[in-house]
Amino acid sequence: MITHATPVRRDITYDHVEQQATLPIALHRLDGTTETTTLVLDPAQLEVLYAQMDRAIGMREAAAGHPA
Repeated sequence: MITHATPVRRDITYDHVEQQATLPIALHRLDGTTETTTLVLDPAQLEVLYAQMDRAIGMREAAAGHPA
């Protein structure tokens, strides 16, 4: 069973022909093993992820006492 996914420390790529971004991720299992795969995002999904990450960074900065 997969418990969570984390980004792999490699660059995201964008294919303008396919109009999709691919983000390398690692899938983590209950038994401690991992498997590397990619998260594929279309332009709308990429925009949503961008907005969500921007909000998360703002929340982190606010919690640390830094102005957003």
